[in-house]
Order: sequence, then structure tokens, then C-alpha cells
Amino acid sequence: MRALCVVFLSVWVIWCNAASGAEATTAKGVVFEDANGNGVRDDGEAGIAGVRVSNGREIVLTGEDGAYALPVSDDTILFVIKPRGWMTPVDGLNLPRFYSIHKPAGSPKLEYAGVEPTGPLPVSVDFPLVKHDEPDAFSIIVFGDTQTRSLDDVNYLEHDVIEEVIGHQNTVSAPAVFGISLGDLLYDRLEIAAALDGAVAQIGVPFYNVLGNHDTNQDVKDDELSDETWERLYGPAYYSFDYGPVHFIHLDSVMWHWNQEEDRGDYHGGLGERQLEFVKNDLALVPKDQLVVLSMHIPILELDERGELYALMAGHLHCISFSGHTHTQQHVFVSTDNGWPGATPHHHVNVGAACGYWWHGDKDELGIPHATMGDGTPNGWMLVTFDGTAYSIRFKAARRPADHQMNIHTPEEVSVADAPTTDVLANVFAGSERSAVQMRVGKGAWSKMTMVTTGDPYMKALGYGGNHCNHMWQANLPTGLTPGTHTIEVTTTDMFGQTYTGRRIIRVVEGESTKAE
Repeated sequence: MRALCVVFLSVWVIWCNAASGAEATTAKGVVFEDANGNGVRDDGEAGIAGVRVSNGREIVLTGEDGAYALPVSDDTILFVIKPRGWMTPVDGLNLPRFYSIHKPAGSPKLEYAGVEPTGPLPVSVDFPLVKHDEPDAFSIIVFGDTQTRSLDDVNYLEHDVIEEVIGHQNTVSAPAVFGISLGDLLYDRLEIAAALDGAVAQIGVPFYNVLGNHDTNQDVKDDELSDETWERLYGPAYYSFDYGPVHFIHLDSVMWHWNQEEDRGDYHGGLGERQLEFVKNDLALVPKDQLVVLSMHIPILELDERGELYALMAGHLHCISFSGHTHTQQHVFVSTDNGWPGATPHHHVNVGAACGYWWHGDKDELGIPHATMGDGTPNGWMLVTFDGTAYSIRFKAARRPADHQMNIHTPEEVSVADAPTTDVLANVFAGSERSAVQMRVGKGAWSKMTMVTTGDPYMKALGYGGNHCNHMWQANLPTGLTPGTHTIEVTTTDMFGQTYTGRRIIRVVEGESTKAE
């Protein structure tokens, strides 16, 4: 089946070139086993058959000798789609180097430098791989927007998030094997990239980055030139790879355009025809029963071509997608009501932001802002664990205990008479409509809490607006409370069977109370 797909793609490429009247330029090369790890194909280093290689649209499989051929223009990034059991080189910053840029004239002059001229196409564009053990079960680190626009922000990220991730890597029985950053690594100031990359590299695992709207060249008027600096730093803006039994696709969900009315650059969520063609060709070579993980910056429901993307994904039995961008958290189950064509809803996770509310807020004794997200969730990161086609997700609030998974909001003091009409609100971080939440007071009976859409009381009190929280549960205090001090206990069990508990102490009085939190 794969061989048939390759033949079809090759014929399609030839037809397109002939129809356009363009003279085809062909890149040739070999994917080989880099036995000595020097990145160069030495005598005796054999080619690897059946490896996928792409030019950002077409995908071909290497032959028995590891050789491939693909059409290129004067602005093409060739890349290998890492297969299971193999690893591409990583540089000194733990950035995977799985690509080769062909841009003979280099990038145009921009505020932030793009790619230097690469010169003529090499006779052979080769890709080294080394054997790499990849079990069925593994974990990855997922960052939402790190959004660093200054060295101060990099410092916050280092001390608030990265240092504890390093500690996590050193203590858990199954440490994460790589990381994903879901875009907006930076905040328009692209010169901060070197400091940011150096900080993230300390975690000690490869990081596969996703392009965000604040990672773009913003002094250009079209999407084609908006990722020139990104290409220099990280390579292609979209690509895919396998790890263990899972297939990962990283998408460029940011479409840059010029706002003529306001004479400034702007963006919207989209993919473009060339990228969709790549996804189509990529998924054609992925078994229908393999888990597919999509990573993007702008959430899937905000993409112009989400319908086309859904259609490409629908035949695959197991898939999940991740995004950042909103600086809030949400699980979305994309159903037929949202245009999803499958019988089982597609699970999309908006993971929130490592920078929280853009590194805003009062500073603690270490000089780090509280950075609480707009929905009341602490800034933090996610650990995603895969096992075959199954997955589970655990949110980690920055510098909080691992079991700190909710905030409970009630007045500090209520009267006996007011208790039955007093709200208890539980902001369950990374909770979803598939979470079960219940509460009790003291040793009283458990009662079910109801999922509601409302703003987080703490964020409202800070004046950060009434941002809706998509993971808030509500119940009233029970009747019959006696005067004195009581403990509210809330438990939640998420869709993965993980159970967490939170507590809050209140006072109950005979007379009137202030109901102040």
C-alpha cells in the first residue's frame, strides 16, 4: 500500500510540474544509519529503506538503498519524518535537526534575520539517523505559551517552571522523553530566542516547537515570509514524526496577512492549501489504527480549514490535538455539532500557558509574578503519558504540590441561615465535562457539584475581567450546619481516572455574616 502511494505521489508531482510549465529541480539524497554519530555518511554506512521524506507538500519513501528524490523550489525545506526506533541529530540546545533548508539567495532583509544564502543545491541531501529504543509507553512535557519578551521573562520561566521540570525528570520512574512547546515561545522580540532556547535545553530532552503568532516576522505583508526567522532557528513551520507507536503532526496554524484598512500586519487561524496537502499525504501513510497527535498554536475550532482537517483525520480511529494561544484551559470534545464527521467526538486540549497571564501579577518572595491565567488556573505545564493508543494527561501548577489541582471559593464566614444559599465554587484545573466532582462538609454526606460557566472569583477581584472559566463546579452549603469552624472537602475524578482532593475552612456563625471571601 505504501509503495502504491509513493508511485501515485510521484506521478502527481510530474503532472503538476508539466501542467505549470515550470522546470523541475530535483533534490536527491539518502537517509542512512549514522553508525558513528558524526552526522556525515561515511563509507560503509548503509541507507535505510522505507523512511518518509518530505518537501513540505509531497512525501516519498526511501528505496532499498535509502535513496529518495523530491522536487524543490528556491525556497524549500526538506525534512525526514522520523520513524519509530530511530532518532535524528539534536544540536547543543536539544533542538532536533531533521531538516535541510534550500534557499540559495537566503531570506530577504528583515528586522530579525532569516536564513543565510544556502548556495546551490547539494549533489546529495542526506539525513542521518541513529537507532533509538522507543517503548509503547512513554511521557512527554507540554508547554503552552512561554511568551518571553525580555530576559526577565526568561528568568521567570527558568525559576518558576524549568527548574521543577528538571527535578521531575530526575525523580520519576518514567521521565519524559521529549517536550513540545505549543507556540508563542517568544513575544515579538525574536532576539530573546537564544536565551529561551538555552533555558529550555537544561531540561535535557529534545524539544519540538510549534510556531505561534508572536514568533513571526511582523514586518512582512504576506504569510510566506512570516516564518523566515523561525526557519533559521527551528526549521520548517510544520512537520511530523513518530515516537514509539504514536504519530505526531505539528501544524502552523497562524496565517499572517496585511490589514489594509489599518495598514498593519495581522493574523488569523488557518492552515493553507500546501500544508493541508502535506497533512493529506502524511496521513495516507499512517495506519488507521495508529494514535495521531496534532499540535498547533491556535485552537482547532478557530481554524479556517477545520472542516478540511476534520475530513482528513476522520478515518483515523485514535486522535487527539493540543493548542495554546488563549492563556486559559479547556477540554473540547468536537462533535457533529461542530462539524466533526466521526461518530466519536475528537478530543482537543487547550493546555493553557506556562507564562500564565503573560508573567503579570504581584511578585512573591523570590521575585516571580503569580502569573495566574485569566480563568483562575495557575501557570504551569502538562505531562502527557502514552501507552499504545491510550493516553492520559496531568496538569502541574508551577511550584505547587503535584496534588494541588483546584481552588475552592467560599466566603470566609457565613451565618447558619445563609448557609443553604451560599455558593461553593471549585475551580478544577484542567477539568472537563467528563470529570466527576463532589463535595461534603466535615463528615457529612457527599453531594454532586454541577459544572457551570462563570468567571473565577479571584480573577474578578483582581480586576482581570470576567473571563469565563470552563472548568468550574458549583454547589450550595448544606442545611443544618452548626455554629463553629468546618472543613469543606471537594474531590474530583477526571476522565483518566485520576482523583484529586481540595479543602477549604469556613466559619459558621449564629448572627449575620459578611460573606466576604
